[in-house]
Amino acid sequence: MTHSRRSVLRRGAGLAVAGTAASLAGCAGNGGGGSEGFDSGYAAFFTLNDWANEVAGDNASFEDPVDVGQLGHGWTPDGTLAADVAATDAFVYLDSPEFAWAQDLAATLESDYDTVATVDVLDGLEGDLLEWNHSHGESHDEEGHDEGDHDGEGHDEGDHDNGTRYDPHVWTDPVLAAEMVDTIATGLGEADPDNAEAYAANAEAYAADLDAIDDAFRSIAEDAARDVAVLAGHNSFQYLEARYGFRLRSPVGVSPQNEPTQSEIADTIDLVDAEGIDVVLYDRFQSPRLAESIVENSGAAEAVPVTPAGGTTREWNDAGYGYLEQMTEINVPAFERAFGAQ
Repeated sequence: MTHSRRSVLRRGAGLAVAGTAASLAGCAGNGGGGSEGFDSGYAAFFTLNDWANEVAGDNASFEDPVDVGQLGHGWTPDGTLAADVAATDAFVYLDSPEFAWAQDLAATLESDYDTVATVDVLDGLEGDLLEWNHSHGESHDEEGHDEGDHDGEGHDEGDHDNGTRYDPHVWTDPVLAAEMVDTIATGLGEADPDNAEAYAANAEAYAADLDAIDDAFRSIAEDAARDVAVLAGHNSFQYLEARYGFRLRSPVGVSPQNEPTQSEIADTIDLVDAEGIDVVLYDRFQSPRLAESIVENSGAAEAVPVTPAGGTTREWNDAGYGYLEQMTEINVPAFERAFGAQ
């Protein structure tokens, strides 16, 4: 069984990351954008930029300020970004402390540039966010989640900036991704009512592709030969674990700042051998050295990359990979192999 070439790839062309926008430091405080009508915007990182362009279609174009090879969280923008964004019509972002620069920019736009629409893709999803537990080991054993169901029970339903830290990688869950895409369509439709129906139709069409990804992961969960896989790096896939009942063992945990101890690495190697795991996963945006070391010291055969889909590489960018392609070409086949669902 394989889903690596699914109908979800209805278009091979992804969206190249735009170059740095021209400095508009002298723009007026009302941020009119310098063009008539609604036709341009910025999105806070790769995935949101991909989605915003899919929703906008031919009616507007969005740019990603984050360079190829970098992720939007922990990123620091240059001094002209606020003026650049203020000269457009919309800013699509994720209201999470892990993207503090985007939170700050959205607040500036809302207070000083009222002609720029700000679209928070997490709006309405507060109850679905997973707490970001920075412990090592198996990262998803919180109570309040049924396997294969992600109903948000057991989580604070209040504002997600209330001091509790939440895992920002919501976009890895294709079901929640569809809700975020719909939120983008609603926000753009409110800012540009003349094209609201087109935005809604584009979002609905894209949701069908996300449904195909959902089906692929559900098939993996149903056909898995084992109930655990090893991810040698920080775990960006808690939302997939919660949705499909996957169990990922990481000697690192969810925080990229964590360093695994020798004991945790040894326990992971023991798990690989005990479960007969052939493939050790690692984050493509991190070093593969830990995965390679586990493979060398266990019965596993290969280290295989996965992607948190929060950025793109030069190779993927040149190949036209968007979010859909990263999920179907990289993550789905890697999870198939890791859980023995081929």
